[in-house]
Amino acid sequence: MQHVIIVIHLMLVLALIGVVLLQRSEGGGLGIGSTGGFMTSRGTANVLTRATAILAGLFFVTSLLLSILAGINRKPTSVLQGGQSAPAAPGAPAPLGGGGGGLLNQLQGGTPPAPSGPQVPQSK
Repeated sequence: MQHVIIVIHLMLVLALIGVVLLQRSEGGGLGIGSTGGFMTSRGTANVLTRATAILAGLFFVTSLLLSILAGINRKPTSVLQGGQSAPAAPGAPAPLGGGGGGLLNQLQGGTPPAPSGPQVPQSK
């Protein structure tokens, strides 16, 4: 279902880009104005404006559907609760939640770990 909506969404995006590029330029933005040529009548502008509005509305609807479908199977998680983590490679630093009990319990715990690496000289 989600793949079908993604394909429809991408087709709407391409159609919306095409319709916007077909519209007559009002000029002023980049100093490039349209002096006439292909599709200059008033009726064509109304059709392109309506087509743009319809495609934009459909784009909005498919975006909402995709976000709803993405959120259906999402399970709530918390950063503060400890979770199962894969064992780290030898010599790699320990993960933040690896001590068990979660990040909040580690922060409430005793002394912080000793810093590793070069130290800044302290004046006495």
